[in-house]
Amino acid sequence: MIDTDGDCAEWTFPAEPGAVRSARTAVRGQLHGWDLDCVADLAALLVSELVTNSLRYATGPIGVRLVRPVGADDSLLVEVSDPLPDPPRERIARPEDESGRGLQLLAGSSRRWGTRPGASGKTVWFELAVPG
Repeated sequence: MIDTDGDCAEWTFPAEPGAVRSARTAVRGQLHGWDLDCVADLAALLVSELVTNSLRYATGPIGVRLVRPVGADDSLLVEVSDPLPDPPRERIARPEDESGRGLQLLAGSSRRWGTRPGASGKTVWFELAVPG
């Protein structure tokens, strides 16, 4: 079970090209406000990857949510939701491929990650370790 109690910030972005930049800016700003600059760049990068995937495959609004779980000062939960029910598929990108590395980056950079179905669509989530 993923603990989603705690400090929370969430946004909804239209499925338009500017969503990636807006999501990155919102995430960095909120993490700065929470004094979590130490994970802001990585969180913004991974959110950019997931929002880009949502833009590529979904046509509806994209949700981004940050949660600082109660009693877990060493972690940050990040969620990106879209109306497409199909979970993302990891694939092995060849050196000449221009895309296909986002989920590999997510898997290698986060403590853990996964997907879960929603009422309409899905959520891809990841957890980052927050240095003490």
